Amino acid sequence: MNRGFRKSGGGVIEAFNDGFISLQRRDWNFVVKLDGDLSFEPDYFESLFDRFSYEPRLGIAGGTLYHVEKGEKKFEPNPQFHVRGATKVYRRECFEQIGGLWPAPGWDTVDEAKANMLGWKTMSISDIYAAHHRPTGAADGMWRDSVKHGLVCYSAGYHPLFVLASCTYRLARRPYAVRSIGLLYGFLNAYLKSAPRIDDAALVNFIRSEQMKRLMGQETIWR
Repeated sequence: MNRGFRKSGGGVIEAFNDGFISLQRRDWNFVVKLDGDLSFEPDYFESLFDRFSYEPRLGIAGGTLYHVEKGEKKFEPNPQFHVRGATKVYRRECFEQIGGLWPAPGWDTVDEAKANMLGWKTMSISDIYAAHHRPTGAADGMWRDSVKHGLVCYSAGYHPLFVLASCTYRLARRPYAVRSIGLLYGFLNAYLKSAPRIDDAALVNFIRSEQMKRLMGQETIWR
């Protein structure tokens, strides 16, 4: 679906949903959301489905993403529970229980948080890889990507203290203040403009509870 302009976050899910509702067959067990800027080994999906078979409560999974920089593989870090939006495989039962995908920024965290809340497991598989030919955020640039991340944090109901801690953490990492300021600006701007936010009190409480556990050094999906 080409609308003639880029619609970050929600646009890709609108396209996914258009394709999903046009499916002719209904006897499926898994559904895949996959970006076009990836490449992977021929046994990529076979390996993922083997993992699903081995772990009955695995609801969402995908490979670990990397990009090549100066001839070297650079893995894109993220919490283990988080499967990057570019490569996601959903078990049917999990997909139906979470109610499909939320068409707004933050969808690729909201789906996993809700799955975990409902007792499913989600993970990026550390020994299954996919090459990302356009690294996350490359299309927007560093500043816009940071601001967008702040919007995502607001839309997904993140705890303000967790967002502040994330900003503080980024101060010590290159390019230092840019990403921290962009993240905080995006979050506050979304708050002041009353941007759309998930309307699920139980899910927001779950997300914030897990984030506070992380800040206190307790066991949490945000590990």
